[in-house]
Amino acid sequence: MPASQMEASDPSELSALPVDSADLRRAAQRLLKTPSTQTGWTVFPMPGKTFTPFEPVHHAGREALRVQASSSVSILRQRMEPALPSVGRLSFAWTADALPPTEDVAQGRRDDAVVRVLLSFDGDRSRLSPRVHRLSEMSRLLTGEDLPYATLVYVWSDAHAPGTVLNNSRTDRVRKLVLDSGTQHLGQWRDHERDVRADFFQVFGEEPGPLLSVALMTDTDNTRSQAQAWYGALRLLPAAP
Repeated sequence: MPASQMEASDPSELSALPVDSADLRRAAQRLLKTPSTQTGWTVFPMPGKTFTPFEPVHHAGREALRVQASSSVSILRQRMEPALPSVGRLSFAWTADALPPTEDVAQGRRDDAVVRVLLSFDGDRSRLSPRVHRLSEMSRLLTGEDLPYATLVYVWSDAHAPGTVLNNSRTDRVRKLVLDSGTQHLGQWRDHERDVRADFFQVFGEEPGPLLSVALMTDTDNTRSQAQAWYGALRLLPAAP
């Protein structure tokens, strides 16, 4: 299932249909480094949503994956098979040329983000609310996958300051941590290095469980807008012994 159900959207809208190209697979292998050796990165077009592809390019002196978003949703995901028991540091780079107008990553109907990095985790599912269990059951019937126990999302926001934590409008098991904000740095590469365990504890107030997947996501469908996004090198490390 793509990127924690596209941040816990209506499960009836979801499926996983790989349409990636050989060029994209090779570029992802060069750029996106994780401990998983069993599965590669796969794109996921969303039913009922316009999909724009991830394209290997060079941008501002770096190799990158570009998305030319136009009222669209684009997801590139790698599942950890088997799940990664613990996560250490994550480094990645992104940039964009515009932010979706009237975007607000805290509001469901305007919940677009020109760049996101999503990490989905397993955990003690007995702690989930009845509502989340119902959403997960619907998801499993439709896609064969449960909703993850928790998903940590790094975003670039127009309206919220760096460090802000935001819940998804449909479930608090998807929470966003704002890393970049506003238009000042548009067009510039933004390099980030994160302690995933510390971020997860800050956002959810508990230790992270095994990592199920990591994904890149660009969406402008709710605001019906256009923007270009570029993702540079990403490196995910297991926790030190």
